[in-house]
Amino acid sequence: MKRMVLVIGGILIALPIAWLIRNSRAVTKTTPYKLVRTDGPVEVRDYPGLTLATTAMDDKESSQAFMRLFGFISGKNAKEQQIPMTTPVVIDEASGKPTMSFVLPQAVVEKGTPEPIGDVRLRKMQPGRYAVLRFKDDRRGPAPKAAADRLRAWLHEHNISAESEPIFAYYDPPWTPVFLRRNEVMMRIASQYP
Repeated sequence: MKRMVLVIGGILIALPIAWLIRNSRAVTKTTPYKLVRTDGPVEVRDYPGLTLATTAMDDKESSQAFMRLFGFISGKNAKEQQIPMTTPVVIDEASGKPTMSFVLPQAVVEKGTPEPIGDVRLRKMQPGRYAVLRFKDDRRGPAPKAAADRLRAWLHEHNISAESEPIFAYYDPPWTPVFLRRNEVMMRIASQYP
């Protein structure tokens, strides 16, 4: 009886842990980039052209925006095709109305991205060079603005002009403890910057 309780207890502990690992950043494909330079906490990266599935959002409905995008990659599209999840989830607040985007895997794009159904649209992000700063904490607190201010200060210190407003990239599912999260703020810069 004691042995059976230990086995059942082990299973009850192992199953949630296995689910968390299976659904973590560690097993989700990340958008490729080339690291050009590291300067303290800032990385300069070159990103290839990307295809994004995008939907409008506001602070009160970020979970709804996520679910619309998740529906799209889960088969709510013209081909009823499932698309693998990638990281990061991109939030762009510069266009007047904030948007949330999933980066589509290149293999899906090459085979023909299915047309979205509903309030999701496809858009292209041109290749480019970005200054990137990592930060922790929740996206709803002061951390994103503080990180964007730090990145702007770094750009100013190095006499680099930003060619975009801040774009935020979130790599972890919501159940990840805040202190373990990988979040980034990115700003496009001139490609000739070394």
